[in-house]
Amino acid sequence: MCLVFVALGVHPAYPLVIAANRDEYYDRRTAPATFWPEAPDLLAGRDLRAGGTWIGVTRTGRIAALTNYRDPGSNRPDAPSRGTIVTSFLLSREEPLRWLQRFFPDVHRYNDFSFLAGQNDDFYYFCSRGDQIVKLTPGIHGLSNHFLNTPWPKVQKGKSELNRILGCDRLQAEDLLRLLSDRTVPSDESLPDTGVGLEWERILSPLFISSPTYGTRSSTVIMRDRSGNVTFAERSFDRESEPVTVSHRFALQTPEDAICG
Repeated sequence: MCLVFVALGVHPAYPLVIAANRDEYYDRRTAPATFWPEAPDLLAGRDLRAGGTWIGVTRTGRIAALTNYRDPGSNRPDAPSRGTIVTSFLLSREEPLRWLQRFFPDVHRYNDFSFLAGQNDDFYYFCSRGDQIVKLTPGIHGLSNHFLNTPWPKVQKGKSELNRILGCDRLQAEDLLRLLSDRTVPSDESLPDTGVGLEWERILSPLFISSPTYGTRSSTVIMRDRSGNVTFAERSFDRESEPVTVSHRFALQTPEDAICG
């Protein structure tokens, strides 16, 4: 996952809206989002190489998403998969802040990342490059491969467009999927320098990334309305076939009624 937008308490009918893109190499096999057979309350895609996920939601309203922190010089090839962090949180029944506090001392086992996680209206952020867990305030937040709300062009543009979309009374998942499909490349002068060279900074700069070997593999939308109903939509992409869209709608359950984990 390389781009996540979260809107808390912005839309009158949907107090929680999440729109996210996962970017990955095309040769890394991935299963589309579904409820997992071994954890029937968990809805997420799956990385078929390491078994984890990048974003997911449960029937009890737990949501988590992870983005890599871009610093190629610090990556360790023997580090464990960061996708297991997302899965571990989603399968837990522990209160989100307590889970994050317990997990925090272990973050340096992994290559650097940023993590968004929560349940109901309590959402938190932390980065392995930081030293604190931050509770998200109401409003629109954007996260790419740096810190929360770092003003990279794709983050700024996405937040602005999401704000415009949320100004409409009628909100549909397709509106958000369309936002995530934007391939506009910003000017060179506005690009960050993250150590990958100018050519790759250009490739990685749009909301939707496309190159011969690497690109946006899925776009995910999660919306929770005021009655506790969740709308989930995912559109998956590869180089050899047409995009595949899956959608689910379900009512949130209490932890006592759920059967995962």
